[in-house]
Amino acid sequence: MPLRAFHVQVGDQVFLEEGGEEIGAVRMVALDHLVIYIEGAGDFTLTGPEIAAVHDGKVRLDARKLPPLLLGAAQAAHVHEVD
Repeated sequence: MPLRAFHVQVGDQVFLEEGGEEIGAVRMVALDHLVIYIEGAGDFTLTGPEIAAVHDGKVRLDARKLPPLLLGAAQAAHVHEVD
């Protein structure tokens, strides 16, 4: 799906799965890509296919289409948190 088909804003929350825990946020929106911040891992660029859905200020990623480095970062986003 082309990136411009989504309505994404800076600050939208990023999720790996529907109903899951927030793993990051959108930091930049351009016509052909997004930059997202993943907690504990830094910034990553998305070009569109990696996005499964966008709604209500939330961006859900498609784990099957993520590069291994981004998938690993997304899965580990909350591993080092301390209560």
